[in-house]
This record gives sequence, C-alpha cells and structure tokens, in this order.
Amino acid sequence: MLLKVIAISLFLFIPIPGLITAQSTRKHTARRVIYACPMHPDVTSTKRGRCPKCKMELRPVKPEPSPSPTPSATPPGDIGLTFNSARIPNTRVLDQNAKQLNFYDDLIKGKTVAINFIFTTCTTVCPPMSATFRKVQQTALERGLDIRLVSVSVDPVVDTPERLRAFAEKFKAEEGWTFVTGDKGEMDSLLLALGASVTDKNDHTPMILLGNDMVDYWTRAYGLSPPTRIVDLMTEAASRK
Repeated sequence: MLLKVIAISLFLFIPIPGLITAQSTRKHTARRVIYACPMHPDVTSTKRGRCPKCKMELRPVKPEPSPSPTPSATPPGDIGLTFNSARIPNTRVLDQNAKQLNFYDDLIKGKTVAINFIFTTCTTVCPPMSATFRKVQQTALERGLDIRLVSVSVDPVVDTPERLRAFAEKFKAEEGWTFVTGDKGEMDSLLLALGASVTDKNDHTPMILLGNDMVDYWTRAYGLSPPTRIVDLMTEAASRK
C-alpha cells in the first residue's frame, strides 16, 4: 500500500511532455505586433504611441504568425508600395468656390499632383504645411513645372467651401491649388482610400501624396519638408515616362 502511494505521488510531479509542448507552442505562436511611424519607418515600438519626430500615431506593421489568420501588415487605407491611381475614387467634392467636382476626373486624371490633408481650425501642422504648399506652388511656377496642388479637408462638417476659400486666401493660393470638402460620409471614404483616415482630426497625417497619374507613379513626402525638396520630387514624378 505504501509503495502505491509513493508511486502515485511521483507520477503527479512528473512533467507531462505533451502539456509542455502545447504550452511552448502557444507561447511561440502568440502574436506580437510591431508599431512603426508611417512617415518614419525606422521609428518602431512594441507599444502604441506617437512618433517622436512627427507626432503621427504609430501603426501596426509587422504582426508575427499566430494560430488564427492574421490581418494584413498594412492597415486598410494606409499608403503602401501597392498604391496606384485605381485606388483613387471619383468622389463628389466641393472646392473652395462651392463648385462641384469629381475628385479623380477633375483633379487627378492625367496630371502631376501633390495632395495634402488639412482642416481650417487646425493650429498645429496645417498652417506650416499650407505655407509650404504656397512656396511649392511659387517655386513650381518659377521653374515652369505644370503641377496641381490639392488640399483635402479632414473635417468636412466644419470646413464649408466658404471657410476653405478664406483659408485659401490666407495662404495666397493661386489657380491650380484646389481645396476640397463635401459630404462627410463620402469624404471619409475618400480619406480612407488615400491613406489619411483618422478618428480624431487632430491626428491627421502630415503626409503629402505625390503622383503622376499619366504613368501611374506615386510616392509620398513629409508635409514639412523643404519646399524645394517637394518640387524636386514632383519634377521627378513629372519626368516619368
């Protein structure tokens, strides 16, 4: 009887290989997400937060394998290497003069463009980004470069055409620089397609989307880059064959 008790006791304390293997497997297959800045990919973290360089919200970009299907490494609406003209919707928008336009057909099709994202009550990055766009427009005109600038509102409920017109006048926008707003639902879809969708307007991206629609070439730049750098990028885009 004593021998049976000892044997049972030893059995209870012997590790079960199958259990250890299962536990180890779960640890190794647990998903761990790496967060990175969309504008500065070298800035990464294992926790959510903001980029110390541009203050953009870090986004999940490198989920590791897990037992269940993992989401795409590129969040919906994020601008990646696969961005092309086909992703740009023909959303109905209003410009600063309250003229109704079709976003792709009237502003993008067949053109070399730079698109940024602003809202008129912004007191942080929008004013300097708009000042940068003004200098980009001036420099492009001096160089004889045929480009179009588009500023898309991330706050269409507040940003009426009248407010956009006043904002455009403040930064001395000339012909060829269009500010757009519209129905909130349609604008939300447009922002998502362009990789600029945010829950809080104050978190909007300080990104400029640059492209030559004629050859379907697209890239992006930091919205506070030196104007000459942005013009150089647009010159390169325009020269694409």
